[in-house]
Amino acid sequence: MKWTFLGLMLLWSGITSQFISAQSRKTTIDSVSRFDAYVAQAVRDWHVPGLTVTVVKNGNVLFKKGYGYRVLNKPEPVDTQMLFAMASTTKAMTAACLGILVDEGKLRWDDPVTNYLPNFQLYDPAVTREVRVRDLLLHNTGVGNADFLWAANQLSPDEIIHRLRLVKPSYSFRSGFMYQNIMYLAAGKVIEKASGVPWDTFIRTRIFEPLDMRRTKALFRDVTDANRAKPHVTIKDTVRLVDSRVEEGLVDSVGPAGSVWSCADDLANWMQCMLDSGRYSGKRLLKPATWAELFKPQTLVTDREFYPTQALIKPVWKTYGLGWFQHDYRGHGVNFHTGSLTGMIAIHGQLPDARLAVYVQGNLDHAELRHALMYRAFDEFALGIDHDWSAEFQALYGGLKQQAKAVERKADSTHVLNTSPSLPLTAYVGSYTDPLYGKVDVIMQNGTLYASLNDLLTGPLGHWHFNTFRLAYDQFWNSTDTVNFTLNSAGQVQTLIWNGAGFAREPQVSGKGVAER
Repeated sequence: MKWTFLGLMLLWSGITSQFISAQSRKTTIDSVSRFDAYVAQAVRDWHVPGLTVTVVKNGNVLFKKGYGYRVLNKPEPVDTQMLFAMASTTKAMTAACLGILVDEGKLRWDDPVTNYLPNFQLYDPAVTREVRVRDLLLHNTGVGNADFLWAANQLSPDEIIHRLRLVKPSYSFRSGFMYQNIMYLAAGKVIEKASGVPWDTFIRTRIFEPLDMRRTKALFRDVTDANRAKPHVTIKDTVRLVDSRVEEGLVDSVGPAGSVWSCADDLANWMQCMLDSGRYSGKRLLKPATWAELFKPQTLVTDREFYPTQALIKPVWKTYGLGWFQHDYRGHGVNFHTGSLTGMIAIHGQLPDARLAVYVQGNLDHAELRHALMYRAFDEFALGIDHDWSAEFQALYGGLKQQAKAVERKADSTHVLNTSPSLPLTAYVGSYTDPLYGKVDVIMQNGTLYASLNDLLTGPLGHWHFNTFRLAYDQFWNSTDTVNFTLNSAGQVQTLIWNGAGFAREPQVSGKGVAER
């Protein structure tokens, strides 16, 4: 057989191509093996009961695996079908829902919110008139953290939005950044008004179903599947299971901010769609321009409002898009968002120029190995770097915990010994109310004061000093809080102050001032 020069070149090219392809496959296999071992060790080091990790690159799922257990020390291993809370990583989905409506011409990003919610009102009427749909996603309205409206209350979504008018601004409109959840609830109400269906129906029919996310649920109350992770918290260096069904259910009242539950198998589809200009399986969820708008930097994020990880990753810039934090990492742009509920964590991160995304879900409260696994995935699958972020972040967050303990010890050192309340304990019994924060009931229980905030947060009040008491929550994962009572000029109890919020005492009904239970 005679070979022409061209034939020899083509043969050599084919052999070389096969060799490069084989090398590439081997590199990928090696990366997956290294990453798998790294995740397994990190789960042990951080004492996380259960975890899933999903990595997507160039439209393919590179890695998808469960680690640990649904419940600590019980033989129910985590798999890629197990449901975990998406928590605040839900926000990116809510932003995408608005984007779908923009594409359909049913709203515009810069429409006044009052066009859709005529009763929407903030503390300052002038600011109310200026808030645009876009602002609902940017944490820049001047409203600070108002999570007490859902986490310490049992209010309807409409009542939560109604009480926004009572929340005093923490900074001037669009002059800063302060992360909060309530505006995403308002965004969900805009979706309802513009589409004619509730947010949870819209997200199911316009995102979950087109992306074949068959197990994903918009609201916690719809999560009836036994294959769901159970939340855990660390108390005095011991990991404990918590029954936070009430708190998990409360997030439904601000659903667009963080109520979605999903699994690794479903999230892989969402990740691919968000990496590929809003496309999935040959269909388009969003127009390219609208998809790009979601990731366009919209506002600056201050050091105070960013993550402690900045001390080590040292970003030059930090911004927020529409439902996404952003920063630079080793010369590349990153889009990401965390999610946290009691006993549950998530993180969704993208390295767009490498078409790489990672998603981590776990069932231990604020288990910050999520950050370590995100950056490690970037290093392993895109940047070719071997860096132990898990060890460094464990040291970082361990130091922060020690600082918090030192602050607590300092607060305890102010305890004045050998004091007594100004009045008999029965004088503190009664109901205390505030139009914004709700109601506190104080009763006598077995000779001890016992408090209940909105029939939700409860516990005994142990005397600390003077008219200050320390509340030990029945919901043990909340630890303790200080409760102060103030007296009027007549020496009568006038106000109860709980965690900085003031509640005025209601007039006593004769014969009903003291209650036992």
